[in-house]
Amino acid sequence: MRPPKSAPKTAAESAAATIKGKNAAAATTEKATAKTTTIKNLTDEQEVPAKPKTIRKQKKEKPAAAPKKGKTGDALASNTAGAAPEKSGKRKAEVVDEAPARELKKTRVAKPRVTKLKPKVVINHAPTTRLNVYVCGEGSSGELGLGYAKNAVDVKRPRLNAHLPADSVGVVQIAVGGMHCVALTSDNKILTWGVNDQGALGRDTAWDGGYKEINEDSNEADSDSDDDLSLNPHESTPTAIPSEAFPEDTIFVEVAAGDSSSFALTDDGQVYGWGTFRSNDGILGFDASHKLQLTPSLISSLKKIKHLACGDNHVLALDNKGAVFSWGSGQQNQLGRRIIERNRLNGLQPREFGLPKDIVHIGCGAFHSFAVQQSGKVYAWGLNSFGETGIRAGAGDDEAAIVHPTVVDSLSGKNITQICGGAHHSLAVANDGECLVWGRLDGYQTGLKIDNLPEEAVIKDERGRPRILIEPKPVPGIKANAVAAGSDHSLAIDVDGRPWSWGFSATYQTGQGTQYDIEVATVIENTAVRGKRLNWAGAGGQFSVFTEPATLV
Repeated sequence: MRPPKSAPKTAAESAAATIKGKNAAAATTEKATAKTTTIKNLTDEQEVPAKPKTIRKQKKEKPAAAPKKGKTGDALASNTAGAAPEKSGKRKAEVVDEAPARELKKTRVAKPRVTKLKPKVVINHAPTTRLNVYVCGEGSSGELGLGYAKNAVDVKRPRLNAHLPADSVGVVQIAVGGMHCVALTSDNKILTWGVNDQGALGRDTAWDGGYKEINEDSNEADSDSDDDLSLNPHESTPTAIPSEAFPEDTIFVEVAAGDSSSFALTDDGQVYGWGTFRSNDGILGFDASHKLQLTPSLISSLKKIKHLACGDNHVLALDNKGAVFSWGSGQQNQLGRRIIERNRLNGLQPREFGLPKDIVHIGCGAFHSFAVQQSGKVYAWGLNSFGETGIRAGAGDDEAAIVHPTVVDSLSGKNITQICGGAHHSLAVANDGECLVWGRLDGYQTGLKIDNLPEEAVIKDERGRPRILIEPKPVPGIKANAVAAGSDHSLAIDVDGRPWSWGFSATYQTGQGTQYDIEVATVIENTAVRGKRLNWAGAGGQFSVFTEPATLV
């Protein structure tokens, strides 16, 4: 409510009120000036929290606070609740008020305000061990990263990649996609190579002069390829994504790769991605607004992420509280949440779904997914036509799927430390080193002697031929440190650092030097890796990658 009107004031009272109003106007003016000065004194790195329109409003308020020339009486009238000041009082008030106004300016000089930037909270740390990188298998699209030399195609056994020397390039982690690779280096660069048709490399690979002719000079003794092929040097040679693609001071700790997409995780838990996801009908899109994301883009909805895992066309992200998010194509229920076909673009937005919030490990197959709870329970969901989830329900039916995360009883009590999958089979490492396999076996994906498997663990096709290993079984002779699954081949690194492989080998992806399938798990032996202590393996669609901690002189 407005205050009641008072009786007319004397000239002295009017003068006092005038002084008070003038001081208030001066204070308002000084406040606006100080705020404007502060804004001008901020550096480029200390961004102004106020919006430009707010600053404009303050500038408009500044002249309104002080009486305009020739309108002093009107201003005073508003400050004295309607009293009519005498002319002498008005002039006297102006004279008396000058000194306090000048004094106010002297005593309330605005100091530059320092805006404290919110400190970055580091929750992840990058690996530091530099690695030697070995590759084998199909390289006709540059996925081996061996450049455009003649011996870059059909590498029969593991070969040290000369483009990734540990002392100068210093790779510390690699992710293997369907037909491309992503690597993180010790100096915080992200290297990519392989197929870039849908932007999976995150950089420009256009080659203006046509394809480079293959170099005929080769010292590779075990390469028999005489095919007259040409490779794009920008795709086939490991090359860094320009640093300008990321904000300054971004520190990366992990990379991940799907079939046509790639991702990078930062030390403060942010996620960048590029490329696209594909559905049964072709390109689905990278997000709801972009079919192809040709350069890295921040996925702003993901915060404080600790780990990433990729299937062919979907991704899982684990945050620091044990929550899991999924996004990508959900046509095989690999997202763990139902995606309606007419709204399938909804799957491109990362969402949390029906898992407990104490997950400690995640893993993906091509079209199925896994999560390991702190208690040791293993959850699986997605395509299950070959029992690849380890759950018997629907196994053997072409359209079988586990719609929501379901406990895998057959892995109960195994204390799984790593889990992954291929197109229709899966592998896991238990904490005692057991190398467990299950799923499709008619292409030797499990590496087990099929005739020796118990009847109750096998599902046969209509002709009575073993087709599915429905119960996880250990691979004899391997105490595993790491495992990997390609589309139809498998890899393992044992605790002694020896590489093992089995399964489909038509493009030499097993590294065994043959195009015949490898029926049972077999140690890879050649001069490049013999006697080496390897620590990791990655399996692409038709190739394989191995790493070894480097000894630097």
